[in-house]
Amino acid sequence: MAVGDWFSTFCGNIKVSNKDSISRRYKAITRRLNTDFWDTVSDTSHSLYVGSYGRNTAVGGFSDLDMLFRLPYSVYERYNNYNGNGQSALLQEVKRSIERTYATTKIRGDGQVILVPFDDGLTYEVVPAFVNKDDSFTYPDANNGGRWRTTNPKPEIEAIRTRNNQCNKNLIWLCRMMRIWKRKWDVPIGGLLIDTLAYQFIENWEYRDKSFVYYDWMCRDFFNFMANQDKTKEYWKAPGSGQYVYGKDLFQWKARRCCNIAIEACKHESADPKREWSAKQSWREIFGTKFPN
Repeated sequence: MAVGDWFSTFCGNIKVSNKDSISRRYKAITRRLNTDFWDTVSDTSHSLYVGSYGRNTAVGGFSDLDMLFRLPYSVYERYNNYNGNGQSALLQEVKRSIERTYATTKIRGDGQVILVPFDDGLTYEVVPAFVNKDDSFTYPDANNGGRWRTTNPKPEIEAIRTRNNQCNKNLIWLCRMMRIWKRKWDVPIGGLLIDTLAYQFIENWEYRDKSFVYYDWMCRDFFNFMANQDKTKEYWKAPGSGQYVYGKDLFQWKARRCCNIAIEACKHESADPKREWSAKQSWREIFGTKFPN
């Protein structure tokens, strides 16, 4: 197998494989909330996949499915004028609605979302929200007495989709591979920051329109790009929305470590064919057992 085949196999190994069950539960929650808040039994209206799954950068084994459900503005008015923590009361009403469909599931509110856990380890994080004139969303934050916050996921989803199409679908695969790296190396970096940095990197990467054959160089060069990020920087701006994406902790030194391993892997690849095993072991050190042996 050539390098391109290794990475093609790797990318196939990390795809989300349970999309049918994800969709089935998503539609069930949507239908329930539409029945209670919109007087319709639609299983698609007013809902939106957000987070990594919405941006199409999630990988197999991910644990949190973010979905946003748009509520009527009259509901906002009622809870905005609520005597007490209206945000908490709103979350509780949405929780009770979902419980009518998933009565045996231990559903709970968690400050800004409703958590709906399933036995396969996937938890749906349902964000009740209200659409704004600029197509952003207002959502409740029940912490510290309650307040309203704003999020703007649609431009982020569109920006990732557009750039991915401009670079031969390589952006999505880069984001996914880096999630596997994050998991393997326990890197203190959020998924949206991975996507943000990958979005910035690939815009000017020389081989952004190439195929899997260049993925070894893409990973090597992206690790270098991450390692060179300013260690004093507190936030980056998300693609499309420009919203602040805050760093969790320093990720740069693990990126540098893996950049050096990737450099060695590339050296093995370009040397004697007998060193193919050594190259693969280097990539497996970075990405784990999902990378072909």
